[in-house]
Amino acid sequence: MKTIGEVAAELGIEAHVLRHWEDVGALTVRRDGNGYRIYDDNAVEQARTVLKLRRVGLSLPEVTAAMVPEKSAAQAVVRAKIAQLEGEVAQRQEAITFLLHTVECRHRYLDDCPDCATFVREA
Repeated sequence: MKTIGEVAAELGIEAHVLRHWEDVGALTVRRDGNGYRIYDDNAVEQARTVLKLRRVGLSLPEVTAAMVPEKSAAQAVVRAKIAQLEGEVAQRQEAITFLLHTVECRHRYLDDCPDCATFVREA
C-alpha cells in the first residue's frame, strides 16, 4: 500500500493530479478508515495507465472512456484517437512538403510559383 505522495513521486506528477483523476472518474482509489487514499498495486497500475494515455494525447474524458470494462467501447475511443492523430500527422507532412518546396523554390515570391499557389489554395 502506498500513499498519494508516494505514488505521485513514483510517477513524476503532483498529488493534485491524482486527486483530479479520481474526481473525474479516471482513477479509482480506496480509502482507509480515516479517509486517506491508499494505493494498492491495482490503483498504482491504473494511475500508470492514465498517465500513459494522457501522454499519448488522450483527454481525460477519452481516458475515462478508454478504461471502461467493455472492450468494444474502449476500442472505439482509441480508434477515434488514432484517426485523429493520423489526420494530424498528414497535416504535418503536408506542411513539411510545402515548407521544403518554399526553401528550394526558384521563384523569388511564393505568389509567382504555380506549385506554391497550388499549396496555398488547398485547405
